[in-house]
Amino acid sequence: MTGKSAVRLRFATRALLLHLATVALVVALCTGVYLALAVQQLRAEAESTALGIARTVAEDPQVRAEVARISAAAESPAAGELRDGELQRLALDIAARTGALFVVVTDDNGIRLAHPLPARIGEEVSTPFEEVLAGNEVVDWQTGTLGESARAKVPVLDDAGAPVGEVSVGFERAGVFDDLPPLLAVIGLTAAGALALALLAFLLLRRRWERLTLGVQPEELVALVHNQTAVLNGVGDGVLAIDAAGVVRVSNDAADRMLGLEAPVGRPLAALDLPDAVLATATGARPRSSALVGERMLYLDHRPVIRDGRSLGEVLVVRDRTDLIALTERLETVRAMTAALRVQRHEFANRMHVAAGLIDADRIVDARAFLGELVERGAVAFPVTGLDLLADPFLHSFLGAKGIEAAERGVTLRIAEESQLLGAVAAVEDVAAVLGNLIDNAVTAAVAGERIPRWVEVAVLCDADALVVTVADSGPGLGRPDPIAPAADGDDADDRVHGHGLGLPLSREVARRSGGDLWVIDPGGDEHGAVFAARIGGAVDPAAAHEHSPADQKENR
Repeated sequence: MTGKSAVRLRFATRALLLHLATVALVVALCTGVYLALAVQQLRAEAESTALGIARTVAEDPQVRAEVARISAAAESPAAGELRDGELQRLALDIAARTGALFVVVTDDNGIRLAHPLPARIGEEVSTPFEEVLAGNEVVDWQTGTLGESARAKVPVLDDAGAPVGEVSVGFERAGVFDDLPPLLAVIGLTAAGALALALLAFLLLRRRWERLTLGVQPEELVALVHNQTAVLNGVGDGVLAIDAAGVVRVSNDAADRMLGLEAPVGRPLAALDLPDAVLATATGARPRSSALVGERMLYLDHRPVIRDGRSLGEVLVVRDRTDLIALTERLETVRAMTAALRVQRHEFANRMHVAAGLIDADRIVDARAFLGELVERGAVAFPVTGLDLLADPFLHSFLGAKGIEAAERGVTLRIAEESQLLGAVAAVEDVAAVLGNLIDNAVTAAVAGERIPRWVEVAVLCDADALVVTVADSGPGLGRPDPIAPAADGDDADDRVHGHGLGLPLSREVARRSGGDLWVIDPGGDEHGAVFAARIGGAVDPAAAHEHSPADQKENR
């Protein structure tokens, strides 16, 4: 047997078993549901029949008169008299004619006046009778002296309409379900016929399948699907597949979104409005490159598609690096905050050593004065002029950390005197991304400038729930008219990622996402460098305006 025949046998066997198992499961479920409905119907019919017979007996004038007489008597008649009485004869006759298991008649005390077993006459019934004597009809499956049965209990009324006894009629379980065996036989034959039809349908389906697929087995089709899935989804976010004639054959949603394409499938690659770097990479002129498309940094990777030594076309893999760079910005902020906390801890430990030394030297007055100064000025003095104007804990620590970084590069960070923040920063990540990028760019520009001293000035204001910041520096000013817009040429975009390449467009995207914006106030002049402004919507919680006031902050120290 060849390999292909073995594959066919395996597929046929699995498909046959699956097909038959599915049909068997469906047949079993249908059989179960049908049996449940049949059993429910038989139970309902038995209960309905018992109730009808019980009502008929209870409404019989002779039964009503006899039960009313016995219930009204001061003492119950003797059991021997009841065994030969009219009620016992009538009950046995009705049970024999209807096939009921029993027809029982009782008085108002639950004493049997008629029963299939004469020895039980004169005794109290074994099942509850209070609800029936209250005037209600009861239909249920109960277990009594004659076993489990479907029984109906109906009150016997006197001429005044008051309950004076009950009539109980029951049918035994075996008699109720006598029709189930023939029903099961019919269902079994139907199931066997369904399985036979399923087998025939499978054989016809397999024959039709092999005609349509030209003998290619499902395992081979799965391998083809796996290969295509690997090309489309396994190599990156965006996939653009071009055939040997240069026509786009595959373009997923990610590629359309990142490259700004609309229905590119079926169109020549040269007819699409794509940047030169994207076209060069897609055609294989460059194995990989980076490009700024819109406001997003994209990484492009070219992969040829070859099958059985034949070139089928090219695949362009597009990855979005914007989120990665944004994450890098946030991690950089965390790193700066960690460094600031480390400096605070070290400085605080040094001051505690000084205080301990003064106390050990019995210079209590000097120690008290030193600790008082420490309480007044805080644990560490950040190299940021005017930092006390901002009472928000996040801004205080964040700008302090940025001030330490700037000081290490010879740049002084200062807070403008007009700064005022009424509330607390709520959107910490957005503020850190936008403000941190502006300050880092300003420090870089100040270092590159020739003005001495080198400085960066930050102004912080609030507009309802929006945070408005301006950042000015002592640098040489802007190098091109619109530094926020990404450069057209993507070849040297990597060199400007941390300067004026992607950082500013990314910050503007973050600001606009919150309903704000980022813009240039002044490109620079003789007295200062560039001045940028940013408005971040929803970044301030006005309700926290009195929680971190400068007075409270100083008092808490």
